[in-house]
Amino acid sequence: MSPEISGLLLREKQFSAFVTGTLLDFWRQREEGEFPGVDDVPIRFVRFTAPQHSRLVVVFPGRIESYVKYGEVAYYLFQAGYDVLIMDHRGQGRSGRMLEDGNRGHVVRFGDYVDDVEQFWLHHVDAVKTAEPERYKRCFALAHSMGGAILGHFLARRPDAFDAAVLCAPMCGIKLPMPGWLASRIVAWAELHPRIRDYYAIGTGQWRPLPYLINVLTHSRERYRRSVRAYADEPGLRVGGPTYHWMRESMAAGRELMALAAHITTPLLLLQAQEDIVVDNHSQDAFCQALAEAGHPCAGGTPVVIAGARHELLFEEDGIRAQVFTHILNHFAQYP
Repeated sequence: MSPEISGLLLREKQFSAFVTGTLLDFWRQREEGEFPGVDDVPIRFVRFTAPQHSRLVVVFPGRIESYVKYGEVAYYLFQAGYDVLIMDHRGQGRSGRMLEDGNRGHVVRFGDYVDDVEQFWLHHVDAVKTAEPERYKRCFALAHSMGGAILGHFLARRPDAFDAAVLCAPMCGIKLPMPGWLASRIVAWAELHPRIRDYYAIGTGQWRPLPYLINVLTHSRERYRRSVRAYADEPGLRVGGPTYHWMRESMAAGRELMALAAHITTPLLLLQAQEDIVVDNHSQDAFCQALAEAGHPCAGGTPVVIAGARHELLFEEDGIRAQVFTHILNHFAQYP
């Protein structure tokens, strides 16, 4: 990583000036688009391009997140020489909702996320490569949390879609406040009662702006506050807790991901947050083991553990974030 690019990661001391100046100017260059997903749910995305770029990174955010939050991530990748595409998954961000109460994190079928990604890739990545063969020499994927689980399912379906991929704290399993067998019984019971099935899972509720001091996502006060401000300023972005049905679908998707590992041949790097209490790190270990047993291990054979990091690796404090992006760009650089 060049000193110029590395320096772009050290932002927190002048974060306010960066956000209201350089980053805002970059954000204004975006191109926003939309396509119909499963059941014609509108799926929104954003694109940043430059004619001199010959590489693309497609970014898949985590649960409740929007590309609105990912401006700094896009800026850094763009400055490193990549065009950037980011999509908002159904039920969150600027994409369409499935329930009248759009604050509930919901999906009818986890596979709908994957089908949306396939349509996105077909029309906005593969179609571009077909129409302009010289446009992109390499195409990469970067996914966080729930986006990592979705991308994993997609790569099992289309392992040649990307030249390489990075999973940041992927949702191979959810960190549950109770034994897995009990959680499975509860969501199975809720599935039989529609009014409960599509309501907030126990212990969750509507979105609300939690103070930085009790957040469990990042050590970066500035990035956390900016994220909360984005949701406060644009109520349509807000998503609170997941529904019981979302929990059921996502728990099953994590189990299925282990079985699908044998079909994933895309070169993968898995970054694990040491202090993660949102997703289950043991499930990430098991996923990497399944990849290795299938004969195509992730980079290094096991997850790369980012010491001291919380769940949101891409939004951590400068020192940790510098490590994360160094790993990401070094992985992509192996496929020049």
